[in-house]
Amino acid sequence: MNSNYNVTSRDTLGDTVARLPKAAEVFKSYKIDFCCGGQRSIGEAAKEKEVDEQKLLGVLNALKDQIDERQSSDFTQMENEELIDHIIDTHHAYLNVNLPEISILAGAVLRAHGSSHKELFEVHKLFHALKAELEQHLIKEETVLFPNMLDKENDVDVQAEIEQEHEGAGEILRQLRELTQDYSVPGDGCPTYDRLYNKLEELEGDIFQHVHLENNILFKRF
Repeated sequence: MNSNYNVTSRDTLGDTVARLPKAAEVFKSYKIDFCCGGQRSIGEAAKEKEVDEQKLLGVLNALKDQIDERQSSDFTQMENEELIDHIIDTHHAYLNVNLPEISILAGAVLRAHGSSHKELFEVHKLFHALKAELEQHLIKEETVLFPNMLDKENDVDVQAEIEQEHEGAGEILRQLRELTQDYSVPGDGCPTYDRLYNKLEELEGDIFQHVHLENNILFKRF
């Protein structure tokens, strides 16, 4: 990245994270959606969240000094095949391993604590709706969308479906975060309860990055 580049209020959220990957953590800390909402400007997002725009820009511009070119992958410079391989090997692989584990945790916590924490019934329901959606989503990407892109025969209708599914997943994640009060484990929560909420928050972060790479980098090429 060019060190002379300055983040401004007119820059979009998605482009900012593409240039400064660590900006993702900053936006998440302010509960700003940079993946599905990546086309919005920083100024628009700051106003919506009632965040001090100048303070936010200061934090983002300070990230330029923290970039380590040896460790930071520049996804914008990857060829399509390399980027798709990264998405499958990193994010699809993560979901294939972690969705089943979270499902088991959600069931165990609901059974143990559902009588005193009624919101766990909705957490269980929302997570499994997300799980079912993601499992089909991954298959559609791997067997239809990505092969078409690599053959330079991208189907815009399929891409539109994928983007709509991203929106749906983002809405479920928003509801889960609200329902769990930012994944705050109650005082009577057990270690399994704590692990469930940690894994759900980790899942959110992985999906945000996954969707960002597709919506804000890969899909813009087609």
